[in-house]
Amino acid sequence: MTFRHLAACVLAVVALAGCNKTSGPGDAATTDDSKVTITQANPPPGGTWADVVNATSAGFVMGNPNAKVKLVEIGSLSCPHCKEFEEQGSATLVNTYVKSGNVSWEFRPYVIHGALDVANDLVARCNGPSTFFPLVNAFYADQDMLLNKINAVPQDKLEQVQNLPPKQVFVAMANLVGLQDWAAARGLPQAKSNQCLSDEKMIDREVQMTSDVESQYPDFKGTPSFILNGTLLADLTTWAKLEPHLKDALK
Repeated sequence: MTFRHLAACVLAVVALAGCNKTSGPGDAATTDDSKVTITQANPPPGGTWADVVNATSAGFVMGNPNAKVKLVEIGSLSCPHCKEFEEQGSATLVNTYVKSGNVSWEFRPYVIHGALDVANDLVARCNGPSTFFPLVNAFYADQDMLLNKINAVPQDKLEQVQNLPPKQVFVAMANLVGLQDWAAARGLPQAKSNQCLSDEKMIDREVQMTSDVESQYPDFKGTPSFILNGTLLADLTTWAKLEPHLKDALK
């Protein structure tokens, strides 16, 4: 996937019926080489493993870095199916499995809906591990509102955004939906969010990470997808179907 292919997807934001993977080069199987950068190794005094969040090479992981069961979710912040999983399963996942230290949960943002997803991802990552999961939760809570705003933008304005230089595209996309104000209300100053939205290294990384998912997992079909101890679980997008796999892995 190239930046221009990704930016062109901004014009498809209004077509949100599904969360299928972005079309791109042919897939090839490789080893998942996501690495954890451990800056927090233990729960804080009086806390639990759910208070431990570390960066990985592809996202952020909550919980015990040495947990017996390692769960990875590949999700898009504008995907309705991912929102459904967040609403139905995340609380139980954290309270029953992550807090105990038996399961770690890594969330890897994936670009489904072009520039909108990238802008969301850049804001979610902007303040690092401490605010990543709360911002992801907030994005899902306000997903409908943010999508309604982008759907109301005239097509000619979306085309103008698409044709901007890479360093300006995601600031402009965020401006269209008031994302900087939204983030500021959740503790991320506007200057900081604009800095992240125009950071070309962060933008390139988003594009690369989406391509990496497709090459590492040839059977990846869309979001949400789940990887359990290195194995992609086929045709599974809901908490009701995921939990039995967690229980089996913990036996």
